[in-house]
Amino acid sequence: MRQSFTDIDMRLARSSCMAAIIAAAGLVAAAPAAAQDADAAENAEDDAAASGQIIVTARRRDESLQETPVAVTAFSGEALEARQITQTQDLEKFTPSLQFKPAGQLSGNSAASVVFIRGIGQLDPTAAVDPGVGVYIDEVYVGRSVGGTIELGDIASVEVLRGPQGTLFGRNTIGGAILVRTREPELGEFSGRARFRVGEDNLFEGSAALNVPLGEDAAMRVSGGFRSRDGYVIRAFDGLDLGNDDVYTVNGSLKWEAGPALDIVVRGDYTKRDENGAPFVFAGMNENAPVPAIVSVAAGCPGATIPFAPLVPGDPQFGAPNVPLIDDARCANDFYNLGPYVNGGTAPVTSTSEVWGVSGTVSLDLTDSLTLKSITAYRSTQSRGIRDADNTPFLIITTDVGAESDQFSQELQLQLDAGAVNGIVGAYYFDEDTEERATVPLSFPPSPPVIGSILAGGPGTRDLQFSQLETKSLAVFGEVSVEVVQGLELTGGLRYTDDQKTYQGTVLNLFPATLPDPDPLPTEAIPDGGPLFIYNTPNEESFSALTGSASIRYQAADWISTYLSYARSFKSGGFNTRYNAPPPGFVPVPFDEETVDSYELGAKMDFGDFRLNLVAFQADYKDIQLVFRQGVVPLLFNAGKARIKGFEAEAAYRAGGFTFDTGMSILDDEILTITPVPGATATVAPGDELPLTPSFQGNFGISYEVPVGGSLYLTPRFDGSYTSRVTFITGSVPEIEQDGYFVGNASVTLEHDDGWKLQAGVSNLFDERYLIQGNASLATLGYAEKIYARPRQWYVQASLEF
Repeated sequence: MRQSFTDIDMRLARSSCMAAIIAAAGLVAAAPAAAQDADAAENAEDDAAASGQIIVTARRRDESLQETPVAVTAFSGEALEARQITQTQDLEKFTPSLQFKPAGQLSGNSAASVVFIRGIGQLDPTAAVDPGVGVYIDEVYVGRSVGGTIELGDIASVEVLRGPQGTLFGRNTIGGAILVRTREPELGEFSGRARFRVGEDNLFEGSAALNVPLGEDAAMRVSGGFRSRDGYVIRAFDGLDLGNDDVYTVNGSLKWEAGPALDIVVRGDYTKRDENGAPFVFAGMNENAPVPAIVSVAAGCPGATIPFAPLVPGDPQFGAPNVPLIDDARCANDFYNLGPYVNGGTAPVTSTSEVWGVSGTVSLDLTDSLTLKSITAYRSTQSRGIRDADNTPFLIITTDVGAESDQFSQELQLQLDAGAVNGIVGAYYFDEDTEERATVPLSFPPSPPVIGSILAGGPGTRDLQFSQLETKSLAVFGEVSVEVVQGLELTGGLRYTDDQKTYQGTVLNLFPATLPDPDPLPTEAIPDGGPLFIYNTPNEESFSALTGSASIRYQAADWISTYLSYARSFKSGGFNTRYNAPPPGFVPVPFDEETVDSYELGAKMDFGDFRLNLVAFQADYKDIQLVFRQGVVPLLFNAGKARIKGFEAEAAYRAGGFTFDTGMSILDDEILTITPVPGATATVAPGDELPLTPSFQGNFGISYEVPVGGSLYLTPRFDGSYTSRVTFITGSVPEIEQDGYFVGNASVTLEHDDGWKLQAGVSNLFDERYLIQGNASLATLGYAEKIYARPRQWYVQASLEF
């Protein structure tokens, strides 16, 4: 539902946040401190660790995984290391229903993440579209897809929450959430950890962390890491290695127990990547599409034809778009398929990003059962990705997208922990400003001047788009859980969200493409005598919704907890920013919000050494934001309705030094309806599959710790995962679909009680060749591209803790 949105000045919001923090600090002196017993809390954590319980924060409070009525997969820092999980994209191999892909379609940036949980996410990584799955770092929402690819160095835990999240979190997410929690400084302890790894493709990787006490009431922790590795896709044109790693991170945090009831934690993080480009390779060419035919005729391909002036009937090159399937370098056809690890492009490519953030968390215990919490954060993201989309020497299409984004968020929580009654009430403010520049050289449109230039060996055209986007969001949310009788807990939550989206664009086409960006930029649209496809004025839309959740949990016995839950969530709409021609009325094409109603039935069983968690669910997905095409341009429209049903299971067994973990998911997605959009071509139809929604995913890990004398232990480990057929975009494009595949990782670790470890391992042990990304525009532009996973890799690693 679209409503007005009251504009809130950023300075007022920041002043309010500071006032809230100061007021919270003042309560320490103004009211009697009612601190929780620190020794009791520490003993409770020790008891949980001793009993093998997994403590999670999926409901914004510490509780046992087995008692949480939420489908969640949890990894400790030690589990991440044991399973060779070094980045968030590695989580998909060990998490049911999760797909986490790098190099989002159309971005060209290796760090632009595309994340789906249970078939719900978002393919478009640009700032115009909100992610469908929320990524949080220390409870701070990460608004941009580039910031969602996180290096997992000094990490305490990662939790993957499946299903809509809104009544507990500041930023509403429709598909699920990934919670990354870094290690906090520990008071009174001087400690550290470090690791160094070398491996195939000139891999050099390392990380280190140091915990330093600052008196009795404060401590700081600093950490950093780096990875340098050669790329595994080589460009035939110049030998450039694509898919290389060149990244480093720096993190710091300060914890201060400012009073018996007041904790303050300040954090900062910085990540920089400077890489050669995403490792796309050729996937296919439509020899009857207009653009491949245009460039082939211009190159002198024998038998190639086009029906565009200045050619005329009777000319041997005049005819329906066609490129003969012959092995001739002048012909843009499938003979440019150079294999999974060779790229045939010639355009300049790059992938860079710089992401940093600071946050402050203040927790004040008002009473034994009531806590006030403030989370204030600022994050900044700069990125650029250039890709040669057709992966050939021809100029069919190249994309160059750069963006700068700054976000400020403030969350206030009031948490209640009163035994039989637990709850949270919160307010959230989010303000993100993004400036994006996209330029797209291509051999289109087929007007006589453009075709004449290309046939004469000259340039084509260049789309140029400058976008200013702002998202402001206000939300209030709350959830309460009541144990009405022993073993029976009822939970209900509500959320009201009001999002405002603002877009102002400068969109034009330059011919010839070699012209520089205009300076100053034009401001007049075509109806007013200017070159712009849309009016250069602010466009605003507001989206608001009241959503909620409810669950009932029943602890039938000490060993089994069952639950039934319902959640409704929405993801706001926005404006399309890509145009190759004027849209109707010379105004940007908007898209509306999408909604999900999710139903879930679960059981969590704990038999001591063996745990088993089961969940069945159904999601009714409405007004899906789907990609349609107007000419060569992909646009989002609300045009779909789908139903996704599924089943998930996770199990773990521990006995002595033996461990076994396994998980699986079954997804059954059905597109029920597709609404036609006048003037646009649908890329999906009823009966097609939703993207990144494999019908089956399964994983397992097995290890055995063997004492080898004294204080030494040897642990061999094997992890395997299987994923059934995957599609990467809406619609059926066989060239970029991946059949089922199995990936195995193996390692062996020698560990000493003194804290040092030696590890050797192999990732992708069986050298499985499988796709991790794909994209296509075969109808007009005629290309398809894909990314294969890195082949088998060995490594050796040394680590030390003290």
